Amino acid sequence: MVYESRSPEPSQRSSEIVTNSSSTHLLASANDTSRPHNNTPAPEAHSVLKRLYISHTLSAWNSRMFEFGAVLFLASIFPGTLLYASIYALVRAFSTVALSSWLGAQVDRSDRLVAVRYSIVWQRLPVAVSCLCFIATLSTDSRTLTIVLFVFQGLLACIEKLAATANTVAVERDWAIVISDSINVPRQDLNASMRRIDLICKLLAPVFISLIDSISTRYAIWTVFTLNTTAVLVEYMAIAQVYQSVPALTKTHAIPQADDITNESAAPDQNPSGTPHSLPDSPLAPWKEYIASPVFLASFALSLLYLTVLSFGATMVTYLLHAGFTSLQVSYMRIGSVAAELSGTWTAPIIMNRIGPIRSGLWFLNWQFVCVAGAATAFVSWDSSSRFVAGTLIAGVALSRVGLWGFDLSVQFLVQENINEHARARFSATEMALQNVFEMLSFASTIAFPLPAQFRYPVMISSGAVAVAAVCFAAYVRKERGHLLHRSQCMGGDKVLYRPIGSGEV
Repeated sequence: MVYESRSPEPSQRSSEIVTNSSSTHLLASANDTSRPHNNTPAPEAHSVLKRLYISHTLSAWNSRMFEFGAVLFLASIFPGTLLYASIYALVRAFSTVALSSWLGAQVDRSDRLVAVRYSIVWQRLPVAVSCLCFIATLSTDSRTLTIVLFVFQGLLACIEKLAATANTVAVERDWAIVISDSINVPRQDLNASMRRIDLICKLLAPVFISLIDSISTRYAIWTVFTLNTTAVLVEYMAIAQVYQSVPALTKTHAIPQADDITNESAAPDQNPSGTPHSLPDSPLAPWKEYIASPVFLASFALSLLYLTVLSFGATMVTYLLHAGFTSLQVSYMRIGSVAAELSGTWTAPIIMNRIGPIRSGLWFLNWQFVCVAGAATAFVSWDSSSRFVAGTLIAGVALSRVGLWGFDLSVQFLVQENINEHARARFSATEMALQNVFEMLSFASTIAFPLPAQFRYPVMISSGAVAVAAVCFAAYVRKERGHLLHRSQCMGGDKVLYRPIGSGEV
């Protein structure tokens, strides 16, 4: 379990005050100097946020609906086997692992609006074509044509997944920073609101498409097609209006010249983010930049949490059904878990305001570790086939989700603060690729131990991943602050919410 970190010594703190003051001045000059710096949102804040949230909701809803709907459609086309659905999911995830770092580099070098608009179009177009392929597959008796269409749908799914990744890293990791600074809205609140939208869509979109699929698979396919094609224009226009309302977004990313890169190499202090500004010249370059970044350990700890079966995903749901729970009971459990996740998105900004993002990360990750470790210990030690033991696991997993999403938002804030503008998308895309690697390893754990009686082994692997994540984040805290144990001010003190690039403390 990770312990709280100690405040810097008075001599260190005085030097940090000077650093933070100068850094704050630099931030002020970079933004609109005509706007007073206070806690009052700008007059246009409501309009900008409304349009941003509309665009983000449509993107998240359509992505979640298609992701879950595709599994249902494949189950109808290939009844009695999970092989095709598994291949489809693995190929889709692998495309992110293989290409998202390159895609992030393209987002970094592109105009902001152009990058997001392309991501919208290339999300919606493959989904529309995939729906037509699903309809064609349901209408044919040819086995050869069915397999050909399945392969083509796999390629379309990869394109859709990559476009969704580009949209996420562009909007959540870059636009959010510029918008929050421009309209004077706390970034931790903006991050939490967008994550809340993700979680609500994650819950409701699968339920919505499942209800329609229970009536007719064809109706469900045409529903996905219609919503994707009609929503694209609204999403497209909403994000354009956000772009026009926030002048700071019109500033394209300046790509450093060779002389600038040479100068930065000679004077590393002038590159305070710790992330090289040059564009990657090889497939491994984004990964080298990722590992060399100042927040690598924090990001790696978050990515490790994706190596888990302790969520209300397909694996755990299958186990719960085998343990004797009905599908209706599992649905209630899922709703309770999402409610816990949403509470984490409301709690995180409050805790971050009070004790800062590093300490909030410690608290939330410790909470997740305690909940998961307690539930896993009981599950492994007692009769795992017992409904009472399964209920203990359910309760522990649901409570741990508060810590998961609180930690996620804390790390997201740290990444936003510490990664240079020229590398935000590339870093975030590489992070998402690593998350997909660990997610694929979680699939591998259930492939290696497929029987319900062996579910304890994936549970142990998942709880071990949380423990390793806690150790990694502890190492990050020690590197940043110098100490782990903080005795005098465990609930605040020297916290700083905004850490300009180059300052030494959060």
